[in-house]
Amino acid sequence: MTLYELAPEYRASAERLRLRLRELRCAVRSEADEQARFHLKRRIQTLTEMLTQMNDLAELTAHYYERSYHRNAKYRL
Repeated sequence: MTLYELAPEYRASAERLRLRLRELRCAVRSEADEQARFHLKRRIQTLTEMLTQMNDLAELTAHYYERSYHRNAKYRL
């Protein structure tokens, strides 16, 4: 499997993360317990970071083999 072929998998995973984040945000609004809201918000923060990385990797793998593509500095060696 090439990196180019991985890009759709990253995009699909990112979409699942978006859906889960939407569910968690709804749960925060309906949660009455402050402690539970705190934990939900922490989970949202973690998943948001994961979503950002997933989007970055989807972009990187989709264009990895293109000479003109300027890669994100985070993923350079």
